[in-house]
Amino acid sequence: MSLPDAFHGIAKRVNNWGRWGSDDEIGTLNLITDEVVREAAATVRTGLRVPLALPLQQDGVQTGMIPGRVNPLHAMVQINQEIFGPGTVACSDDVVTMGLQAATHWDALPHISHSGRLYNGRPAHTVTPHGGAAFSGIGTVRHLVSRGVLLDVARARGTDRLGGGYAITPEDLDAAEELAGTRVRAGDIVLVRTGQIQACLAGDRHGYAYPSSGLSIRTPEWFHARDVAAVANDTLTFEVFPPEVEDLWLPVHALDLVEMGMPQGQNWNLEKLSTACGEVGRYAFLLTATPEPFTGATGSPVAPVAVL
Repeated sequence: MSLPDAFHGIAKRVNNWGRWGSDDEIGTLNLITDEVVREAAATVRTGLRVPLALPLQQDGVQTGMIPGRVNPLHAMVQINQEIFGPGTVACSDDVVTMGLQAATHWDALPHISHSGRLYNGRPAHTVTPHGGAAFSGIGTVRHLVSRGVLLDVARARGTDRLGGGYAITPEDLDAAEELAGTRVRAGDIVLVRTGQIQACLAGDRHGYAYPSSGLSIRTPEWFHARDVAAVANDTLTFEVFPPEVEDLWLPVHALDLVEMGMPQGQNWNLEKLSTACGEVGRYAFLLTATPEPFTGATGSPVAPVAVL
């Protein structure tokens, strides 16, 4: 089944291929300039630090719905072992096997392809079994620090959690921006709160995965118009699931990652941040969110921290 004309129309309007040169690999992260980071640092007033990552654990958010994406499997390879001989200092070491997108993570641009292409027009076949992504892998993101803006859509719509299957629209983003009292601007990292992660935190992993509120196919144009650097939210699928258009799977992924070159993040815990921002009446902050630099990977864990 080919992608519909409506999808291709949006793709044409948000396309950033060649905007930063034919060799570019980081897309909208080019929008995070030194000036943007200086202005982000200026948002810090109290020094309050709010962690946004889920714990990495074997009973994490993955249920098997996404093939191969396993929760972290942790094992000890040394336990108080005197590796330099009897009576010497003893060491304990660990090893872990996990899906790089198992918990709180960033999607790299080659995580998704469509019509045989990746971001900046590169062939999809440049992602290979042994080398991974030859271009735009998560390892190309050497630092990710900018002004974060929480768009608390759930709170803006008068609820603590949007209903399952709720498709967030540009109008919802406008309402959350008004609540935030600040305009999203070029180079910002936008965090969209739905409240969906409450199901995960309560132990309902299946209810967290499906049905899920999330971003609609109309939102990439909103982010493109604002020159947003990256977007993350508190859901497993990022976009509304099941899809709003029948049999059109992951269109927001394709528009964000392939056409726009904009990284996106999932499984971010925004509950404490929502409370903190509501208490201080400020929804903009310094956000540190650099992914682990796995060479050739199409995604990576991250432990983001918002500093108010």
